[in-house]
Amino acid sequence: MHGIEPLNKRDSPDSNREVGRATLILTLTLCNVSKTELSKAAKVFEMFETQIHHFETRRAKKPKNAADYFDIFIECEVHSADVSILITSLKRVTEDVKTSREEKAQVLFSVPFKSDLILSRLNLAAFSPVPWFPRKIQDLDRCHHLITKYDPSLDHGHPGYADLEYKKRRAFFADLAFNYRIGDPLPCIEYTAQETATWREVYRKLRSLYPTHACTQYLDAFQQLEKHCGYQEDNIPQLQDVSRFLKERTGFQLRPAAGLLSARDFLASLAFRVFQSTQYIRHFSSPMHSPEPDCCHELLGHVPMLADKEFAQFSQDIGLASLGSSEAEIEKLATLYWFTVEFGLCKQNGLIKAYGAGLLSSYGELTYALSNKPEYKPFDPEVTAVHPYQDQAFQPVYFVAENLEDAKAKLQNYAMKIKKPFSLHYDPFTSSVEVMNTPQKVKRALCQMKEELKNLCLALENLS
Repeated sequence: MHGIEPLNKRDSPDSNREVGRATLILTLTLCNVSKTELSKAAKVFEMFETQIHHFETRRAKKPKNAADYFDIFIECEVHSADVSILITSLKRVTEDVKTSREEKAQVLFSVPFKSDLILSRLNLAAFSPVPWFPRKIQDLDRCHHLITKYDPSLDHGHPGYADLEYKKRRAFFADLAFNYRIGDPLPCIEYTAQETATWREVYRKLRSLYPTHACTQYLDAFQQLEKHCGYQEDNIPQLQDVSRFLKERTGFQLRPAAGLLSARDFLASLAFRVFQSTQYIRHFSSPMHSPEPDCCHELLGHVPMLADKEFAQFSQDIGLASLGSSEAEIEKLATLYWFTVEFGLCKQNGLIKAYGAGLLSSYGELTYALSNKPEYKPFDPEVTAVHPYQDQAFQPVYFVAENLEDAKAKLQNYAMKIKKPFSLHYDPFTSSVEVMNTPQKVKRALCQMKEELKNLCLALENLS
């Protein structure tokens, strides 16, 4: 029941790159593809000894009067010398190949296969030192790749797997999320009596623990959410009300998500102070546990902490560090996120309190985390980023921060050590990220900072 999962521990695709190899990021859209057809298409890539580094699927937007479509997102590696012949080989099994360029970092191919397999995006990272990543908040409309590990239609162990009505309801929420674009009004949901009853049970039990288990930042925000955003037992808050509240407090805003997102897409959203939030609720048969993020997890776990300025900056820092990072670094950042934003503990007035959303939305693990059973370790990003995580049971180890400000400072130091062949600057006025690749851009950013410093110095002068 967590908003993000670290990638599976594996050898980094960036750790032992062979000379003369190109990285390809592909999105394949499939429609009614049988195992035989998929095998034929896969052989095109198999011919060139392609190495697969990342594989994930999501339901694609469906054309009217068409069967189900699925997008398959693949990151792979192939010999640079084979790229052109690979394209030629693809042409032999396709009806059309269209090519265009985007931001000098991508080559896009639209390849309708005879077997209804469509290659809709090809990113040749080897052609540019700056890979594609969202540069402005509108680009987040493209960052919604799902990890279907817990999809109720595919996972036999999901509580809603055999419930056709629940799966139909989930498809409704997924369509809302996939059709959403930045600037659209957030969807207003009329929750059913059964969904509200599930929320009530979760809300009631967790709320009884918060006064003794949650950190003060969480408690302060939760009180305000009850006062202004309709947080109560018999009402599931609407994203629009909650997003407006966050925007006023810390500049964060919400956007609907269809499910568990890939680590790269989820972290990229945080860079723009956007939190991708699900709107569906867990299956009624399992109210106190969910194998995937749902609105109980988002609204009760994440939202109150995002209303704290220190924590909001901490979250954005992780997001900014992820932009343009290698898969190996994304894995470390996702693990850091796991042990802090999801399962973090901190010291307050000599006691240990919870600030992680995975804890604050789980009655069982919140009780366990603050018992004498788990092991505690001081929060150190270098250690935390490579620590094994547990996604099937309670964490055996939790990392404890001295306070949120200290955790933020340590994370910022860690992020500065991440090696990239370029530097980035976030502009809060335009909600955009700029690559600092010319002296003029650096000078312009410095001028903005000088103006801010001048205003702060004047403020100090007035106070004295």
